[in-house]
Formats: sequence, structure tokens, C-alpha cells
Amino acid sequence: MSNKDLLDSIKKLREMTGVGFKDCKAALDESDGSIEKSVEILRKKGIAKASKKMSRTSSEGLVMVKKEEGKISLIEINSETDFVAKNKDFINFCKEMSEINFKLKGNIEEINNTKMLNGMLVKENLVNLISKIGENITIRRTKYFDNLNGNNFYYVHLATEKNIGKIISVVKLQGLEGDKSNDIGNKIAMHVAATNPLAIDKNDIDKKIVDKEMEIIKEEILNSGKPKEMVEKISNGKISKFLSDNSLLNQIWIMDPKKKVSDVLKENSSSKPIQVVDFIRYKVGEGV
Repeated sequence: MSNKDLLDSIKKLREMTGVGFKDCKAALDESDGSIEKSVEILRKKGIAKASKKMSRTSSEGLVMVKKEEGKISLIEINSETDFVAKNKDFINFCKEMSEINFKLKGNIEEINNTKMLNGMLVKENLVNLISKIGENITIRRTKYFDNLNGNNFYYVHLATEKNIGKIISVVKLQGLEGDKSNDIGNKIAMHVAATNPLAIDKNDIDKKIVDKEMEIIKEEILNSGKPKEMVEKISNGKISKFLSDNSLLNQIWIMDPKKKVSDVLKENSSSKPIQVVDFIRYKVGEGV
């Protein structure tokens, strides 16, 4: 790794973790330059705390949502810089892609081989757009929610235009009744955009994620000098909090810290309970 690459990596790691130059350099040396492994090393040493922005590389672009007859589609299209994300040609391409994505129910393979309004295939227009703008542009991911088994709601955060933004969340709820149904659906979608849960309930969180978090927690406790006999008790408490913080039903309601999301759903239920069937949150560049 060149000195410039090393300095860039140190800068990036410092921004992600809030850790000093010396410790970041040592972690990078130990991990052979891996940002992801360096974050893990710093967390195990108790220097860096868990953060949702850790081990993520920022990327630019836009997320688009379309809703019609209760059905919703989402598509994320990435660019290298935010400057391009504001480019008129890029935005127009994204808007048409959102329409195509809805019609094809999020099937990326079919989308790439579909003709656009100019008569050319999506993949051909994409190549031409890249050539014209001079940056790599990718159709990253799509999602489609049908109008069966529940009602769909969405929320756009940091909107640049109607139904276009940097963060968009969608939630499907079952059991909604009465005049307040749209209000609670929109608020749950807003909550998802703000808190970024990993799953609906604790048991739905990927076991690999939980196991890795437990490993990091135990290492951090041991490195802090706590007796071995206390490690299990403390780590169980910390992992329990991690599960609550990252499961939608157990999260603290963003509009009232005295309530959990599950409490809000119960309060708004009528003859049958309101249930979260599915949800998703797209943030531009997250996890790239």
C-alpha cells in the first residue's frame, strides 16, 4: 500500500470510528489494509463503539419509489459523485427506470433488456449515459411490494424531487382498520427510515450477525480488564440490547421515547392486531 493509499485509508477509518491517527494506522497494519477488519479490531480493543456507518463505503446516486393501486416499487441507481446525481440526464434516466422497474416488478434481468422511450435497451442507454457523463453508473438493486396480504406505505427522506431521494423506506402492514390507518402506516415507514432496523423481531435477525456481535462484545469486555467470570453476564446484557435496538418491534418509538414500536401497533389496533408483514430501507450507497 502506497503512502497516499495508507493516508486515505487512515482518514476514512478515522471518519468512520472517531479513533485517533496512531490507533487507526496500527489497526490497518494489523489487518493488511482492510477497512472492515480494522473496524473490528478497534471495536474489540474497546476504542471504537458500534456505529451504523462503520464498514460502509459511501457512494452517490438516487433512490426512486413508485406507488400505484397499492403496489410499490423501489430502485437504487448509483453514480460516483453527488455532482452526477444532480445531473439532468442522470435524473431523467432514473425517472424512466423507476417506471420500468414498477412495470417489471423489480426483475433486474428483464429491466436491462427492456426498451426505453428512445427505442434502445436499458443496458445500451446505460452505456451511452456513462460515456456522456464520464462516470460509472450502476443499477444496483430493486424491490417490489404487491398489494396482497397487507397495505404498503413509504417515506422519502432527503427528497430531491417527489418520490426521489437519498433514503426511502417501505413497510407492509396487516390488520389496519379505520381512518387512522394511513397515518400509522406512514409513521411506521418514517420510523424505519430513521432507525434502520435489521429485522422485524429479535429472532428474525441473521444469526451470523448476532454471533459476530457477541464475539466483538466479549473481546471488548475482556480487553477492558473485567474478570472472566463477569464476561458472560455482561455480554448477555449487551447482546440483548443489540437485539432490541435492531429489531423493529422492540425499537424505541421515534415520536415517543416512552414507547416501543410494538406498543404503538397495539394502541392503534381495533378488532384485529396490526402486524408488520415486511419492510425495507434503501439508503444510497449503503453497504457498497
